[in-house]
Amino acid sequence: MDLALLRTFVTVHRAGSFTRAAALLGLSQPAVTSQIRTLERQLGRPLFLRQARGVTPTTVGDELAHKAAPHLDALVEVAEAGLADDSALRTLHLAGPPEFTSERALPALTELTAEDGHAFALRISFGNAEETLEGLAAGHHDLAIGTARPRGSLLTATPLCDEVHVLVAAPDWAERAGAEKLSATGASALGQVPVVEVHESLPFVTRYWASVFDARPAAPATVVAPDLRAVLACTIAGAGLAVLPRYLCAQALERGDVVALQDPPIPPLRTYFLVARTGTLALPHIARAHEGLLRAAAAWS
Repeated sequence: MDLALLRTFVTVHRAGSFTRAAALLGLSQPAVTSQIRTLERQLGRPLFLRQARGVTPTTVGDELAHKAAPHLDALVEVAEAGLADDSALRTLHLAGPPEFTSERALPALTELTAEDGHAFALRISFGNAEETLEGLAAGHHDLAIGTARPRGSLLTATPLCDEVHVLVAAPDWAERAGAEKLSATGASALGQVPVVEVHESLPFVTRYWASVFDARPAAPATVVAPDLRAVLACTIAGAGLAVLPRYLCAQALERGDVVALQDPPIPPLRTYFLVARTGTLALPHIARAHEGLLRAAAAWS
């Protein structure tokens, strides 16, 4: 049996779509469709059920993928291990949200780019969860950091860390909000404080209000900036309250530039996932970056 046909089949099985598989393989969609039909003719059985959006494997297709995929991945690992002995510097392409990637991931990965015999070059892309996962699936990135766990078998996600969210404001606003701010019903007092957010939909504030107050925020956004570091700067300057990751505002809290308006028993959390295309962790430079980030995340708080 032609290994190229099996490779195309496994890619379609993992991607759940001829279109996504074609992008990953660098082939046209008709070429992928033709290869799958050729394999189906050779086996005398259908491997996929065509649907409006993508394809679903048949029982035979699932069985073949279960048998063939590990061996194909092993062949890729052998080939890449040989390439790893080459003097050429491998490049790791990482995608993720700008703030978390800059403040957390990059310092950890920079240590791995040193010339120690296993070095790699680093290229970074910023984007939201949907953009980074789409880029990863299409082969534009090697690893992606995001807050959404992908579905299907094309991508493999590993929990990286939990991010604690804190409701903060400049000291003047904290004083104006009064003692009520510390109670479970303090949403009414805070409703008079302007809001600083990353989007008009108030994603951080809305999630915090629902978790802590079981309510929706009353005040609209006064300042909207699509970067949490800009949100922090505006909050320090007195623009209003904001909900920020603790790691991002920890130093500002220590300096007294901002004050925590709440100390809930169970603070709102957001989980980050480290995502790779299935099978690519066999590649040495991707595996090393993956392991390095997980190791660094164990010390993050």
